[in-house]
Amino acid sequence: MHQAMVDIMTDRILNQFSSEAFFCEHVLKIEQIEWDAWKFHQTPLKAEDMQKLMSLFSDYEWMLIQKLMRQTCLFPEKRHYVVSEYKRVKTLIAKKWLQEGNARIELINRTDQSQSEGPQGYKEIFILKVFLQYEVWGYDDCLEFCLPATVQDQIKDSSKGLLEWVNENLEEEYM
Repeated sequence: MHQAMVDIMTDRILNQFSSEAFFCEHVLKIEQIEWDAWKFHQTPLKAEDMQKLMSLFSDYEWMLIQKLMRQTCLFPEKRHYVVSEYKRVKTLIAKKWLQEGNARIELINRTDQSQSEGPQGYKEIFILKVFLQYEVWGYDDCLEFCLPATVQDQIKDSSKGLLEWVNENLEEEYM
């Protein structure tokens, strides 16, 4: 296990949930002490718990994490800003996909979904999905951006189109 992966996963959890404790109790269904032991490289998580963690990321995002882990081995100074580098690279890729005209955008309101799923602790967010479709089932590339629900109102109230908003504001809102 690698600290870069832990840092990126922890950031994703804190973007979507009120706390790591809530995530442990309601999503992983493990004790906080197990989570902390994993984070500090003392014990591994069970395979099914790792699957739950990995499900927070698309396959493409998971590939980016692997590349960043390698980068932090080659350039140790990158360990200090691996989360911001992950977000920066992800944003650059999404913008490139959109500029080339091959990508699609989807907005998912996570607030409604999470409230129907049970206890409070899910942050009010929406997910902006940017994806490339290859017309082969299961091989689409997808990047997901978890943004505060208030940003969705900015997009709705904007005179700009969604594509223009993403090009101008995604990096600022996501980073």
